[in-house]
Order: sequence, then C-alpha cells, then structure tokens
Amino acid sequence: MISPDSQLPDVTVLLPCLNEEKTLPFCIEEIKTTFASHDLRGEILVADNGSTDDSKALAISLGARVVDVAEKGYGNALHYGILAAQAEYVIMGDADGSYNFTHTPALLEKLRDGADLVMGNRFAGGIEPGAMPWKNKHIGNPALSLIGRVLFKIPTHDFHCGLRGVNKAHYQTLYLNSTGMEYASEMVIKFAIMQSRIDEVPTVLRKDLRDTAPHLRPWRDGWRHLRLMLALAPDKALRIPGWTITILGLLSWVVLLPGTLPFLGVRFDIHSLLFASLLLAIGPLLLFLGSFARIYAIETGLLPNRKSLLQRDGSAEWLSVLGAVCLATGLTLGGIAVSQWLDQGLGDLDPSRTMRWAIPSATLLQLGAQSLAMSMVVHLIQIPLRSRAVR
Repeated sequence: MISPDSQLPDVTVLLPCLNEEKTLPFCIEEIKTTFASHDLRGEILVADNGSTDDSKALAISLGARVVDVAEKGYGNALHYGILAAQAEYVIMGDADGSYNFTHTPALLEKLRDGADLVMGNRFAGGIEPGAMPWKNKHIGNPALSLIGRVLFKIPTHDFHCGLRGVNKAHYQTLYLNSTGMEYASEMVIKFAIMQSRIDEVPTVLRKDLRDTAPHLRPWRDGWRHLRLMLALAPDKALRIPGWTITILGLLSWVVLLPGTLPFLGVRFDIHSLLFASLLLAIGPLLLFLGSFARIYAIETGLLPNRKSLLQRDGSAEWLSVLGAVCLATGLTLGGIAVSQWLDQGLGDLDPSRTMRWAIPSATLLQLGAQSLAMSMVVHLIQIPLRSRAVR
C-alpha cells in the first residue's frame, strides 16, 4: 500500500471484488510479481462491492489497498475504484483469476505512449479451453464487437474484454453513468464518441479459479449491452432507418396513388398503397424518437453536446405548421372520399378508386396529429434548456 504523502505509483491495478476470497491471493501475487519483475512502482486497489466473505481482510493482509463501494453493480465498483486510484494510469481486470496480469506492462506502455484507453484482445492472445462458454465465444462477443465497430467505429475486436487500462484524467471527463455489466460497453463507446485514442493488446483468457457461479449472466447482460449500444447511437439506430423508411413510403405513394402499377406480371394496387402508408406512419415516428433520444442523451451526459434538429430555434413552430398542413390535407382528401360516397347514394363503391383518397387521408391525419403532439413535447424540452442557459 502506498501512503498519500509518498511518491505516486506508476500504475494502479484495480480489482473489482464481490466475494472473491478464493481467487484474490492468486491475482494479487501475480500482480506483485509483475511489478517486481518490471521494476514498477505499483498500487493494487481492491474495489469491494459488499463482500460478505473475508475478501477485504485478506486483500489488506496481502498488501492491497481496499476501497468500499456501497452502490451495487460491476460498473459502480470500477467507476469508484478508478476515482480512488492514486496513479495516473489504471489497469483493471476481474479478480477471478481469468485475466493474466503479467500483461500489465504491455497495457501500461500503450498508455504512456498516449493512448486514452487500452483494450485487451482475448481472441488475439488466446482463450484457454473452458475459459469462455461457446455462445459467448462464437456468438455474443463477436456479434457485439462487430456492432460496436459499425455503430461507433471502434478499432477493437474484443469489445468486452475485462482487462483494460485507462488514463484516469481523461476518464474523468467522460461522465459514465451505467452501474451494471453494461458499464464495460459504455466505457468503450464514450472513449470512441469523444474521439479518444483507443489501442489494443493481445491477452490470454484463462479458466477462472472460482468454485461458484460467475457474476455474469450471458443473455440478460448481453441484452443490456446491446440495448445501451443502440441507445447511444440514436442516429444509426433510429434516425437513419427513419429517413430510409419515410423515403421508401413517399416513393411508393408517388407510383401507387395515380393508379394500379403493373410490374413483372404483378399488379400493385390499393393493398400495396396501404402498406406504403404504414411506412409513412413508422418512418417519421422513428425520426422523432431518434431526435428525442439524442436530446436526452446529450442532457444526461451520455453523448457530447451536438444539437439535434429538434433543439434548433423554431423547430416547435415548423412542426406545428407541418401538423396543421397534414391535418388540412387529410381532411380535404377525406372529404373527397365522402363526396364520392354521397354521389353513389351511400351505396357500394369501387375500393380501388375510393381507397386512393381514403388511405392518404387517414395517413395524413395521423401524421398531422403526431406532428402537433411532437411540437408540444419539443416546446417542453426547449424550456428547461433555455432556463438552464440563463442560470
């Protein structure tokens, strides 16, 4: 343990801990041996997340410093552990014996060279037999890593490796919010969004030394990771699909409203027009939700402060105008459909003719009501933004 008034350590190795008394000695000894063999002045910090066994006392007896983290969750343990670290550079890894802490110098070298985040890559370094379940190794981790690279252009191939290092000063500018396992994803995403330098080093994953069930729950935690990734990419997850669906709906309207469309021996009629109108109901909704998601993420610190379209001056007004135009047009088209019915003495109508007025009428009425409702929400969103600016 390094006292506050002594020279600061070269590196802090952080171990999140929840009832790890059986594996802590192995991890701490491996870290101490690594420090000695590479002449590193290091600190071993155990972030205890409410252990009920002898983990805390054991860690202290072995020369580690312990910080108590009362708020439950893997993310909380790592976050408050990083904040409590004495060194400029923090290397973290699970305390179950699965991560090889002899790779600490390689991660530290990258950090000293200017990297803000250094990720271990278990697929490049090797995964021992039995160290990772088949579904995690061949489905979960590769799929989530690929999604991360696509959504955020993250240059790492092992998105969820628990052995990683951070520059503490840079980390403190990111304001991470997740408390559970999805914190691991938020960390990488936040570094990527802020255009931080992210490097990668090969590491080995070993079979953990515990005789109890792991804390990770693959399906639940995998879903939480994926959900967070999509939530932090409102443009690619919502707004781009929204624009795509809206444009497809409009193009379908252009070719189907005038009449039946023959194509490759198939006749597209009002049934296709109905589904085109469904696209025009879904697309704008995704656009609105994507914009609201971005505003919320900006206000809560999840995303950098880049204004959404709906945060710009006048956005509530033009939404109101758009809604009014859609409602007026929808009512007009609906009136034409009703007049055709009246001309037939309220009798039977030709659906192929009448529905070309009724379907657009219903769609535009829905879009008009939706736009007016959204304009009210946008106005409410803008009020606290301006009042905060004044304060």
